[in-house]
Amino acid sequence: MNPLMMLTPEVLRHRDAARKLVQLRDQLVGLGIAAETRENDSTLMVPRPEPGLPIWVVIEHGGTFYSWDAGQQRHPAHDPQGAALALAKLVERPR
Repeated sequence: MNPLMMLTPEVLRHRDAARKLVQLRDQLVGLGIAAETRENDSTLMVPRPEPGLPIWVVIEHGGTFYSWDAGQQRHPAHDPQGAALALAKLVERPR
């Protein structure tokens, strides 16, 4: 198969979302917060330091937002540093 035929819009969107999640992961790790990509790089898992459910981050709205808390929280995907700081406050905040 022609390699260009493999670059469908769906494949390109997935690659873009994966790249954005990796950028966010790298920002979180730089802040000392554990994070890892999951589900074929389509989600980012941010574990909480105490027992509890992790925070799952996805890319939504055509690649324009990081989204977590079932879509209740979001941050522009062009700003992984800002999203990492918002998530850091959520992870480090006592319940």
